[in-house]
Amino acid sequence: MQHIATMYDRIVAIAASRLAEGGALLLAHIALAGIFWRSGRSKVTEGRLFEISDSTRYLFENDYAAVPLPPEIAAPLATVGEHLFPALLVIGLATRLSATALLAMTLVIQIFVYPEAWWTTHMLWTALAAVLIVRGGGLLSLDALIGRWRQRRA
Repeated sequence: MQHIATMYDRIVAIAASRLAEGGALLLAHIALAGIFWRSGRSKVTEGRLFEISDSTRYLFENDYAAVPLPPEIAAPLATVGEHLFPALLVIGLATRLSATALLAMTLVIQIFVYPEAWWTTHMLWTALAAVLIVRGGGLLSLDALIGRWRQRRA
C-alpha cells in the first residue's frame, strides 16, 4: 500500500509542476483562441484579410440587435476583438487582458444574443477564460519570458 501512495505522490508532483501547468495553460490559450478566431474569420469577406462581410452587417443589424451598441460599431469591434485577442492568446502575450476581453465578449453573447447557450457553450468559454485570468500565461508564454526579463533587469 505504501508503494501505491508513493507512486501517487510522484504523479501528483509531476502534474503540479510548473512545466505541466504551463502545458495545460497553453492548451487553454489555444482552445479559447480557436473558438474566437474562427468566429472572427466568419465575419470577414471570403478571400479578404479584414473586410467585414455583408452577412455580418446583417446579423448585427437584425439577429444581434439586442446588443447595446449600434451595429456599425458592434460589428467592427467584435471582428477586431475576435482577431486581436486570440492572436495575443496564442503567443501568450497580455494573456490576462486578452482572456478578460474574451470573457466580456462571451457575457455579451450570453446576455444579448444567445441566452439559452449557457450550459451548452458559454460555460466552457467562461471556464477557459477564468483559468487564464487567474493563472496567467504560464511558463510557456511570452508573458513569462517578459516577466523573467524584467526580474533580471530589476
